[in-house]
Order: sequence, then structure tokens, then C-alpha cells
Amino acid sequence: MELLKEIWQTARRNKLRTALTGFAVAWGIFMLIVLLGAGNGLINAQLRQSARFLSNSMMVFGGRTSKAYQGLKEGRNIRLQTRDINTTGGEFRDVVDEVGAQYGASVTISNGEEYISTEVTGVYPNHTKIDKMELLYGRFINTIDLKEKRKVLVLSNKQAKELAPKDYKTLLGRYVKVGNFAFKVVGIYKDEESGSSEAFSSYSAIKSIFGANTDDAGSIEFTFHGLTTEADNEQFERSYRQRLNANHQAHPEDESSIWLWNRYTQNMQMEEGISIIRTALWIVGLFTLLSGIVGVSNIMLITVKERTHEFGIRKAIGAKPWSILRLIIVESVIITTFFGYIGMVLGVVANEYMDATLGHDTIDTGLFQATMFVDPTVGLDVCIEATLVMVIAGTIAGLIPAFKASRIRPIEALRAD
Repeated sequence: MELLKEIWQTARRNKLRTALTGFAVAWGIFMLIVLLGAGNGLINAQLRQSARFLSNSMMVFGGRTSKAYQGLKEGRNIRLQTRDINTTGGEFRDVVDEVGAQYGASVTISNGEEYISTEVTGVYPNHTKIDKMELLYGRFINTIDLKEKRKVLVLSNKQAKELAPKDYKTLLGRYVKVGNFAFKVVGIYKDEESGSSEAFSSYSAIKSIFGANTDDAGSIEFTFHGLTTEADNEQFERSYRQRLNANHQAHPEDESSIWLWNRYTQNMQMEEGISIIRTALWIVGLFTLLSGIVGVSNIMLITVKERTHEFGIRKAIGAKPWSILRLIIVESVIITTFFGYIGMVLGVVANEYMDATLGHDTIDTGLFQATMFVDPTVGLDVCIEATLVMVIAGTIAGLIPAFKASRIRPIEALRAD
């Protein structure tokens, strides 16, 4: 107890020195926690976006030729056709698992006096496996819907609320008008606000209504297996694109005629980027922490030097070397622990503030909306570990000069200025 009183009196006598020491400790821990929290927020947002899609899946879109071929000029628009769907499922069975397609149309959906203008997309039953969604009520499109060209509809909860403001769940099982046709609402899914809401129906029904006079197939989506490396994926994409190019009399090496969205290689690149970001954040954070440690070390060295005369008096009246050593070490531990805790708390508060503000902001790119920050926080274990590192570093910083001070002869200490 006497030791604590003595440390308190010393801190009061040297307020500026104590404040500077505490600031160095608190700032280092605060910046480490804020940097890691901000980085985790960005990383979590990216992981959440990628988690919406099945990683081993691809989407295929028609593009525009960039090379002349077989007497045909470059710049032709390529539209995927039914034979491209058959080619995908038939000639690439060793890799492709399930093949689906999407065909969309802009429509007006009405329920009595309520109506919305939106996109209705015809899909295969495997769409909900590739583009994950949470069904709140009812079901998704099934194989019978596809086979029988059933006019069924799956709405988002946001769309359903606009069509039935009082109780959108009552839409389930009822018919609504899609353009001039009656569609039965069979499901309602949760709108994740990650893109523009769209309604879903069976591919065969939408294609027969809105694309009956064309062979345009829309876009293709499929799941695959066995492509575990970037080289495997590149080889498959090359051979697959060449085969589809042949269907459209496009140059075999033309990469612009068919556009592929490979979620697997995208995830591989994202994971590599996330690893680099995490490493960079830790390096910057540790250097910030190191600057705090250097600050504490310098101040402790100055502190011991200033108190050399005091230590000489203590030893002259019988103080043991260990008592002087203990005094400096305990003082160092208490100061770094107290201010380290303050830095940790402020860092956590700053992260919570980021979560409450930036964590709810979205950016509208025109094609989709993306949340930039998701849960920008740091685990309690990291906070405690950072504080312990600073405490240990502060203790070591005080131990070296303290050891020298405890060994100095009283007559030398008393002569010190």
C-alpha cells in the first residue's frame, strides 16, 4: 500500500512526464485497434458479398467480337442461344455439374391498385443454389414449374410490401398480373439490399412469353467441379470460350465475344488480396505500437536519470537495490496498464462508432448496392494481447535503467546533477 502511495505522489509531482508516458502507451494501442478494426470492416464486407454466390460456379454472357473472322467484321454483338446451353451441359460433362440460364424482361406487376415496375427473371431451379437467397415464405422455382412452363412468381419482401402494404404475406398463393398475364405468387425471399430487387419465375415461362420469337437464351449459369487451381480454371475457360465462339463464328482466340464470370478464381484473387491487406494492417499497426514502446522507453530512461539523486539518498539511508528496482518496475507496470486500458477502451469505442455509421452506409454503383463496412471490430483477445505487449515492453523499458540505478553507488548518485 505504501508503495502505491509513493508511486501516486511521484506521478503527481511529474504530471507532464506521466501524461506523456500515458499518451504514448494509449495512442499506440488505440491506433492498432482502430487500424485492425477498419481493415476487418472492409474485409468482412467483401466476404459477405462473395458469400452470396456459390464459389464453384460461373456465369456466361454474350459480348462483342474484337477480331474479324471468316469474312465477318469485328464489333458484332454475340447473343447466347439455346445451343450454347446444350453445348455447356453436353460437351463439358466431365467438369460441369448443373446448367441453368436466366432470361429477364422489364415488366409491371400489379395487385389491384398497387403496382411496381421491376425486372422479372426466368431461371432454372438451381439458381437459388448458385445465387444464394433466404426464402421467408413459400418455395422457389422447381423442376415441374420449368417443365410445364408454369406462370409462378417469387417476389422479394420489399416488392411484396409494395404490392400488399397491409400484410405482404397474404400475397402467397394469390395471383398478380405480370404485364398482361396472371402469375401465381409461390414464394417471398429476403431482399439483402445488395442489388436491385428482382422477381423470379420459371425460365421456360418467361422465355415463351417475352422471347418466343427469338433464339436468344439470355445468360447461362452453371456449377462445376475439379477445377481447383488457377491454371485449371484458365485452361477450362479457354477451351469453353473457344467452343462457344465456334457456335457464333467468332475467332477462337477472341476473349471479348464471350464474357465469363468465374466466382472460383474471383474468390482466389480476393483471398490473396485479403491476406495482403491483413499483413499490411498488422505491419502498420505493429510499427505504430513500436513507436509507443520507443516513447515509453525514452521517457523511462529520462525518469530514472532525473531520479538518480533520489535513489542515492534512498541507498544512503539503507534502501536495498531490490526496493529501488521494484519501485521503478511497479511504477512502469501501473502506468502502462492504466493508460493501455484507456487506449484499448477508446479503440473499441471508435470501432463501435464506425460500425454504427459507416457500417450502415451503402454505395450504389448503378448495377448493385454494396455495404463498404461490415462489423469493423477487433476481437477482445487482440485488444488484450496488444495491451499486454505494451505493458511488457514498458516494463522492460523501465527494467534496464532501473537495474543500472539500483547498482549505482550512493556517493556517485548523490554527486549526480
